[in-house]
Amino acid sequence: MPTVGPKTAARLVFYLLNRPRAEAEALAEAILAVKDRVRLCSRCFSLTEEDPCALCTDVRRDATLMCVVAEAKDIFALERTSAYHGRYHVLGGLISPMDGIGPAQLRVKELIERIASERPSEVIVATNPNAEGEATALYLSRLIAPSGVSVTRLAYGLPIGGDLDYADEITLAKALEGRRTLQ
Repeated sequence: MPTVGPKTAARLVFYLLNRPRAEAEALAEAILAVKDRVRLCSRCFSLTEEDPCALCTDVRRDATLMCVVAEAKDIFALERTSAYHGRYHVLGGLISPMDGIGPAQLRVKELIERIASERPSEVIVATNPNAEGEATALYLSRLIAPSGVSVTRLAYGLPIGGDLDYADEITLAKALEGRRTLQ
C-alpha cells in the first residue's frame, strides 16, 4: 500500500495476528463496505456515498468559486484549512505526456461544461507545483481564459516557520514572484 513501508506493514500484520478473529472480520467487512458504498460524485467527481456529494449540495458554499484539483484527496487537504468555501472539480489526474495522459484522459470536458453552466467568476487551479501540475494549470488557463472567467493559481512560497537559508532557489524565486503588499 502507498506510504506503508516494510516495517509498518510488519507491525500491522503482527497487530492483526494478535487480535481476535472477530476484529479481523470486522476490518475486512469495513474495507468491502467502503468499496461497495463509495463512488464518484456525478458533479464534481469527488468521493462520496451520496450523489451529488455533500460539498456540491451545500447551499452555504460560494458558487462563484470553483477550485480544480487533480485528485479527490486534494479536496480533503484544502478542506482541512477551513479557508476555502467554494465548489470543487476533480480532474482525475494531471497531464503527463510521458505517461500517456493527455487532456482527453482527464475530466477537462466536464470542467468546461460546468464552467459554462454554473458560471463561476473565478476558477482556482490547485495542482501540485511540479512539471505535470504546471502543464495542467497552463493548459486549463489557456482553455478557460476565452470564457471570461478569471483563472488563478495557488501561490508558492516559504512555509510558515521556515528559514530562508533552508529554502531551495526555486522556492525562493517563486516566493519573490508572488510577493504582495503588506497591509
